[in-house]
Amino acid sequence: MKPLVIIATPNICWLKPDLVYPRTAVAIAEEARLCRDKGASVLHIHAEGQWTEVFAEVRRRSDILIQGGMSSIPLKDRMDILLQKAEMISIILNHHDEAFAEVDCNMLHTKAELDEYAVACRRLGVKPEFEVWHSGSIWNLRRLIDKGLLDPPYITTLFFGWPGGTWSPPTVEEYLYRRSQMPVECAMAVSVMDERQMDILVAAITHGDNVRVGTEDYPWTRQGKLAETHELVEEIAAISRSLGREVATPAQARQIFGYAR
Repeated sequence: MKPLVIIATPNICWLKPDLVYPRTAVAIAEEARLCRDKGASVLHIHAEGQWTEVFAEVRRRSDILIQGGMSSIPLKDRMDILLQKAEMISIILNHHDEAFAEVDCNMLHTKAELDEYAVACRRLGVKPEFEVWHSGSIWNLRRLIDKGLLDPPYITTLFFGWPGGTWSPPTVEEYLYRRSQMPVECAMAVSVMDERQMDILVAAITHGDNVRVGTEDYPWTRQGKLAETHELVEEIAAISRSLGREVATPAQARQIFGYAR
């Protein structure tokens, strides 16, 4: 089994928005370094509108791969991520509907926009990381593959339990069903926003998929303690090793995600 890729998300916690998280370029980069030290090989970041500064600071401190987040935002407003040559940019594959007390996101993403994203990523050498929220996401992914707009492996993250109209059950049964529908040659991860998070994370580890953890997803440890993202990374890394699966370094993550050597 390939080593486990851990994706760290030290961003705003939508479930508990008063939770402190790193917001300056230096603070984000330092948290990224800690996450790398604890076992993360990918940093999923929002950058708080400071893309240039955050990229420079993160790359100065570690070799962690950068995944530019905020997938609900249109391509024209995310060119900084592409021009700064992030290793990946997150792209939601469907209409995006999230519902929290502090924010209500309802964004339409057309098939034409997905085509534009795929073309731009290929042209600028940034890998798309596609967010799969339900079965319709998979149909759109297959469409892009059939049109020849994507190169394998297809980097994907399956979402479970996020509130709103794109919610899906945070259960192992849902994970296994959706996983069974995914195209071949996918490099998959899971993101869970629910107290049953660990059930799905462990299932992903034992089935050879990857995991995403951090304050953005679910900020509590197994013991119910609020934690910083690097602590959550450390916890899942220890669980993976206890199950007999090693944790990927950034160099190994590059190989798993199909980067040229």
